[in-house]
Amino acid sequence: MKLSEFDFDLPEGLIATRPARPRSSSRLLVAGPVAIDEAQALDLPSFLRPGDRLIVNDTKVIPARLSGMRVRDGEAGVTQARIEATLLDPLADGNWMALLKPLRKVRDGEVIQFSDILTAEVMGRAEGTAALRFNLTGDDFDAALNAAGAMPLPPYIEALRKSDAQDKEDYQTIWARATGAVAAPTASLHFDDALMAALTAHGVEITYITLHVGAGTFLPVKVDDISDHKMHAERGTVTAQAAEAMNATRAGGGRIIPVGTTALRLIETAAAPDGTISAWEGATDIFITPGFRFKITDALMTNFHLPKSTLMMLVSAFMGSERIREIYTHAILREFRFFSYGDASLLLPKG
Repeated sequence: MKLSEFDFDLPEGLIATRPARPRSSSRLLVAGPVAIDEAQALDLPSFLRPGDRLIVNDTKVIPARLSGMRVRDGEAGVTQARIEATLLDPLADGNWMALLKPLRKVRDGEVIQFSDILTAEVMGRAEGTAALRFNLTGDDFDAALNAAGAMPLPPYIEALRKSDAQDKEDYQTIWARATGAVAAPTASLHFDDALMAALTAHGVEITYITLHVGAGTFLPVKVDDISDHKMHAERGTVTAQAAEAMNATRAGGGRIIPVGTTALRLIETAAAPDGTISAWEGATDIFITPGFRFKITDALMTNFHLPKSTLMMLVSAFMGSERIREIYTHAILREFRFFSYGDASLLLPKG
């Protein structure tokens, strides 16, 4: 399949730079095989059945965007360079992989000062990234990072405005628990206490899984033939308790509905061909494109995605390419807000 098959024109004015307030007041497009309804996220329970189970990602986004200074004492005297760092992944040896800009301004062994108490030594560089060894670990590191770092907003928002203090609340789900993501599972940003209470009252169950969303989720697809694209890997966990709950829901006739593509990718990785699921932990690089056979997912709540993105390919696989084009055409004409802080859709391929 060609990358151009997943392209569409999106007016810049439909890119959301701030979320709806309250969260559950965001718009919700509900799409089945034929019909399209419009509602708010708070109305989600009315489109679900008692006994359905929402699968949500409880990863917690770290303030991974850091700005620091490299100081070098050389033959020409003391020189300084401003260095921007975006943390990507923790390494087994305690270091962090990070994007550094400009990378050419640092050398192995040099120290970057990010705050009065937080520094990092450059341990090695390769292919635009660097390994950083921070001077703090554990709770001390978390506290210093929280004070010095900013939320790593997606590039399409950063192009319109810079991250600020409000994003530390806005770009985090209400159930964020497992620290490790550098991007939010954004379909979950529509949930607040009011929506959670409405779901409980309607008899909808909630199960938590963990997939640490990486910066690779923002990487563009650069190949014309999508089969040549290499998907980024992300670390995830499905507990035995979560698997047991999903299997019980399926056995009882309820639907499994991931909230967000991250939750979908994890449960489709962990599920057996017959749709049963067991405890699972590891890294997944599953790449879902049209023709994929979904094993456990019955419906999907998700935001509206970028043209030519892997997520656009995923929803095309889930609803069918022609149907997803109809849904996105409707969303654009009706001025739904797109991307991470935008509105939501509930996709129901079987109605």
